[in-house]
Amino acid sequence: MKIRKAMVMAAGRGLRMRPLTETVPKPLVRLAGKPLIDHVLDRLAEAGIEDAVVNVHYLADLLVAHLAARTHPRIVISDERDALLDTGGGTKKALPLLGNDPVLTFNSDSVWVEGLGANLRNLMAAFDPERMDALLMIADAARTIGYVGRGDFTMDPAGLLARRGESTTAPYMFAGVQIVKPGLFADGPDGAFSTNLIWDRLIDQGRLYGQRMGGTWMHVGAPDDLAEAEAFLRDL
Repeated sequence: MKIRKAMVMAAGRGLRMRPLTETVPKPLVRLAGKPLIDHVLDRLAEAGIEDAVVNVHYLADLLVAHLAARTHPRIVISDERDALLDTGGGTKKALPLLGNDPVLTFNSDSVWVEGLGANLRNLMAAFDPERMDALLMIADAARTIGYVGRGDFTMDPAGLLARRGESTTAPYMFAGVQIVKPGLFADGPDGAFSTNLIWDRLIDQGRLYGQRMGGTWMHVGAPDDLAEAEAFLRDL
């Protein structure tokens, strides 16, 4: 199905990225000479996304001023200056801007080098709203640049996702991008909450799916991750 809107998660304080985020919001930290958020928005433009809702909180004026120069996709600001709402609460606040149709959500620190094909277009082509309420882009933990911990998910042959057990590791990481039905967030609690709350409900219902991405995913969450990603890109 055609996905026309995306939400870019750009409101966080970027505490793990200090000291770089003491003077700029994390989405404006540069990777390979370009702000992280421009890597995201360029991917969305290439995939044909028309509107990108960007939530802002920390050093919001700097980010809003930077985004004013973008023309494609069209930028719409979801203002969280009054209170930081986490990924779930931020999406719930933005529902009037997102509408009812499935949307892409995209973490502003998620970048990658493509493999065969185009990951966003492949994800949109794979989304089946009859079977799925959310389809997550999944990266192989063993091929990820940056912090992976013990992994996030296991996945069965049909693509259904399950959480990693408390004392185990898992082969897959959430790569920061999903297609999701925004109405799911309307029933979330008031104030701040994580999208993990929605995912756990969908796992119980057999409605949370994953698709393995091609290429190499880079989770640029901290200065060491940034340095590792820069080195990887230089060696390509």
